[in-house]
Amino acid sequence: MAEKSLQEQHIPVMRDRVIEMFAPALNVSDPLLIDGTLGLAGHTESLLKEFPNLKIIGIDRDPIAIERAKERLGELASRVEFVNETYDQIEKVLAGRKVNAVLLDLGVSSIQLDEANRGFSYAYDAPLDMRMNANDSLTAADILNSYDVKDLTYILGTYGEEKFAKRIAQELVKRRSNKSWTTTFELVELIKDVIPAPARRTGGNPAKRTFQALRIAVNNELQILEKAIPQAMAALMVGGRILVLSYHSLEDRIVKNAFKEQSSVIDALPGLPVLLSKKKAPFELVNKKAEQASDSEISSNPRSTSVRLRVAQRVEVAA
Repeated sequence: MAEKSLQEQHIPVMRDRVIEMFAPALNVSDPLLIDGTLGLAGHTESLLKEFPNLKIIGIDRDPIAIERAKERLGELASRVEFVNETYDQIEKVLAGRKVNAVLLDLGVSSIQLDEANRGFSYAYDAPLDMRMNANDSLTAADILNSYDVKDLTYILGTYGEEKFAKRIAQELVKRRSNKSWTTTFELVELIKDVIPAPARRTGGNPAKRTFQALRIAVNNELQILEKAIPQAMAALMVGGRILVLSYHSLEDRIVKNAFKEQSSVIDALPGLPVLLSKKKAPFELVNKKAEQASDSEISSNPRSTSVRLRVAQRVEVAA
């Protein structure tokens, strides 16, 4: 069987809707967009083809992803500035420049899920790594072999929304006294042993939530998102748009709250009880509620199943 091309390996989620949502901001002269989560450059490729004058700053913490993105883009790569950083460094990367659009496609990328030896997937037996950048020090194995029951319970319960977090954490600590945790399948087997049979029969693979939680903890994902959103919104010029694709409620909540804060009208001056004036908010919500992928897209691209798309636009605010 022939090896799949990079285009076949990675189908960008809600591609057509992303292009449609960005069109008002990018149909200008010499538009500039930040793709803060470049990955395999599926969205970047589509946007470069749709908007011939567009230039993109492509940021990714994974140097392997950047090399694969360059390979995928071919001649289009000449219109991309590649940056090996976490996307909470947008302010530093821009160094004062303003942009017309920001795209954040959150979560784990196709390259990380599909490369078995990186330990992101419960479907492959691999070292418990889960680092998006191999130069980072903390691995999933480090967490499993050194954190106490309280901290493990917090990680699994908060980041994975795992109902049986404490039970799993207790068993993790108990078993590591005999042998350190080293592989993904060892962890999968423990989870199957610990979670009651009725709970294992619903909601997909029972290891899904634990793997999500460990990945988020290893890569500091939520803290990076919280730092990045204000920088991304501050970087937009008037008429500019920020579009975020989230894949679980923790991410979506952070995005929703940040957008709401920047799009809410200020009714009174701080500290004064009397309504003195109304100050227009610097952003407006382009879609009032998060959008989801269509049934047909979910059928052809299962990674779009849990996606939530939100868009906000910077508006002119009177001095």
